[in-house]
Amino acid sequence: MALNLEEKRILIQREHPRLSISRQCELLGLPRSSLYYRRRPDSPYNETLMRLIDEQYTRTPFYGVPRLTAWLRSIGHTVNPKRVRRLMRKMGLEAIYPKPRLSVPDRQHHVYPYLLRDLAIEAPDQVWCADITYVRMRRGFVYLVTVMDWFSRYVVSWEVSVTLDADFCLSALERALASGRPEIFNTDQGSQFTSEMFTGRLAQAGIRISMDGRGRFFDNIFIERLWRSVKYEEVYLKDYEDVPAAVGSLGEYFEFYNHERPHQSLGYETPAGVYFGRAKARKEAS
Repeated sequence: MALNLEEKRILIQREHPRLSISRQCELLGLPRSSLYYRRRPDSPYNETLMRLIDEQYTRTPFYGVPRLTAWLRSIGHTVNPKRVRRLMRKMGLEAIYPKPRLSVPDRQHHVYPYLLRDLAIEAPDQVWCADITYVRMRRGFVYLVTVMDWFSRYVVSWEVSVTLDADFCLSALERALASGRPEIFNTDQGSQFTSEMFTGRLAQAGIRISMDGRGRFFDNIFIERLWRSVKYEEVYLKDYEDVPAAVGSLGEYFEFYNHERPHQSLGYETPAGVYFGRAKARKEAS
């Protein structure tokens, strides 16, 4: 079984008698920058604000900086829009409505057109999608990326990271491609997904690349619904002590989500039941 980034970090033995840290990183496929990175902790008050922003944004993803600022003030927090904007950027959040561009994308990254408009998605592995969300812990937070089959809602792979670099997204992609290959892969226009190494890997596998329109929340609506399920059914019910605890608990949740949790939109079947059942039927029919 492929290891995620946090599991690889845990395996590094800094006092190994024969293997240097560089060699261990090379053998595990772990970038040394990911091993040594230590995020400067936020102040306890900023962490409190980020927990509140995360919960309110999950309830009302159409809230932008002005509304979230007003809401925080209404419950007794004296904050200004600049602070709320900075925290939202750190969390990777933005309101779902089209708005003026607050940052300039990397001009070296190619943005691909959205291919799913009016497309009938009728089978597993026709379209996969990926996205990143913020996951809080008792102290601090991590980022979670998932690769999901659009038709069945099956979570093909997932990864956790303490940074928003592209490495953990590429790791999730590699884990997903080890089990199958979609015809189309859809993401937003985040720099992790527009990076040359991510899009290049998709192109190498012969997969068509699709990207949401800028600020268009509904272009990737199914994974946004996944995030609501993850937050309300897992993250908000737990208080992860540290990163390994978060990884372990999320792993248990995705196992439950894929194999036990019935979905109304799937006729109360499970994602795994639909994903593997339809794939088997297609193979037998061919």
